[in-house]
Amino acid sequence: MTPDRRSPAAGPRPERRTPAPALPGLAELLTPAAELYLYLHRHPELSGAERRTAGRFADWLTVDGYRVLRDVGGHGVAAELRNGDGPAVLLRAELDALPVAEDTGVPYASTLTAPGPDGDTVPVMHACGHDAHLACVAAAARWLAARRDLWRGTLLVVGQPAEETLSGARAMLEDGLYGRITPPDDVLAQHTAPFPAGMVAHADGPVLAGSVTLKVVVEGDGGHAATPHLTADPLLAAAGVVTRLASVAAREADPAERLVVTASSLRTQNAGHTGNVIAARAELHITARAFTEAALDRAVAAVRRVVHAEASAAALPPRATVTTIMRSGVTLPDPELAAAVRDAHRAHFGAGRVTGWPGSTATEDFPLLTGAGAGLHGHPHIRGTYWMLGSTGPAQWSAAPGANAAEKLRTLPANHSPRYLPSVRLTLQSGTSALVTAALARLGKGADQCRPER
Repeated sequence: MTPDRRSPAAGPRPERRTPAPALPGLAELLTPAAELYLYLHRHPELSGAERRTAGRFADWLTVDGYRVLRDVGGHGVAAELRNGDGPAVLLRAELDALPVAEDTGVPYASTLTAPGPDGDTVPVMHACGHDAHLACVAAAARWLAARRDLWRGTLLVVGQPAEETLSGARAMLEDGLYGRITPPDDVLAQHTAPFPAGMVAHADGPVLAGSVTLKVVVEGDGGHAATPHLTADPLLAAAGVVTRLASVAAREADPAERLVVTASSLRTQNAGHTGNVIAARAELHITARAFTEAALDRAVAAVRRVVHAEASAAALPPRATVTTIMRSGVTLPDPELAAAVRDAHRAHFGAGRVTGWPGSTATEDFPLLTGAGAGLHGHPHIRGTYWMLGSTGPAQWSAAPGANAAEKLRTLPANHSPRYLPSVRLTLQSGTSALVTAALARLGKGADQCRPER
C-alpha cells in the first residue's frame, strides 16, 4: 500500500480537551516492541512467504494468553482473547514486505534477498511500514491482555499475509477465518505515512481508493528486426497502449473522480532481448485506482478498448488479451465507528495531534475484512475504520528540503521508497497508543479513563 503525496489535511476544528496521560505501563512495553520491530525490519519476507514473521508474531500472542491459530490462508495468524460479555473488536496488521533494495543507511537495514515471483532473486525490504504495524499491534495486544479490568468483550488480533498482492485477506476468509474465531463487530487498522510521528490522521470519507490490476498480453509470431513489415509486433502495440493510457483519465473521467491509470511494467519474452529480434510476446501490467466501483469499471472498459484498438491498428495485428489479476474495494470507514475512534484519539493525543486525511489513491484489501467482504464471510454488518499514523521523526523532518510543512511533505521518502524509514520510538509509541485507545473506545471504559500507575 502506497499513500500518495497529498498532505494530511486540517479537518474541522475539534473541541479542545486536555490530553489524557500516557497509558500506564506503555513505556515498559516499548523496549520489547522495538526489539520485535528491529527483528522484523532486518528479516523481511515477501508476500506469501511470511513463515518466520508469522511464527514470531504468533509466539508473542501465545505468551500473552491468546488462543492462537497459525497458517490461516497461508501464513496468516489469528488470535482471540475473551473477557466477558461485550463487543468483539479485531486489530489487524500485515506481515509482508516488498521487493525493494533498502537504502536507509541504518545499522538494522535489511540486506536480505529472496526468490521473486518469476524465480529470479530480488532484494527484500519493509518499505511500507508493515513491520511497524505488526509491532504496534503486538504491543497493544499485550497491553490490553494485562489490563482486562479496563475492558469487556472479545479482543481479536490478525496478522495478515500478502497484503501487497491484495490476496491475503481473501485467502484468510476463504480459509474460514470468521468461522474459526468469534466474528468481529468492528475491525480496526492503521497505516504509517510520511508525516510527523506522534500524529494520527482521519478521513471524513474514503481513506484509500479501490483498484484493479490488469495483465495485458500481446502475442505475435516473432521475427527479424530487418523485416518488421513481415511480423506482427507485440512490442509496438504494447508501447502504443502505454502512450494512450494517459487519455483514459485525462479525457474520459470527470476530474472530481480522481481516477489514476498507470502502466507499471512492460516486458518482452521469447528472444525479445537483443537488437535484431522482434519479440513474440509482450506483457504489460496496468493499475487503475478510483474512489467508486463505477469509475473503476469504466476505466477497465476503457483499457480493454485501447488495448484491442492498438493491436488491431497494425497491418499484421498481434493477438491481445486482458485479464484482471487483482481487485480491491474502496477503504471507506463506517461513519459512527470512525467518529468514536477519532474522539478517542482527540481525547488521548490532544486536538493538535489529530488531523484530517484527504484520501489517498493507494489501495488495500482491508475492506474485505469488514461488511464489504460479506460475500466471502457471510457477516454483512461488520464495521471497519482505518486511520493514518505519522512516522517521520524530528531529525528526518528537519533534514527534509523545504521552507514550510507542505514542501517538506512533498520531499520526504514515501512508502515503497528504498529510503522510507519510520522513527522507531515515536511511531511505536503513538501507534500502540492509537490502537489501544481505539479498542477501548469500543470494548469498555474508554481510553480517557486510563490513568498512570501510582
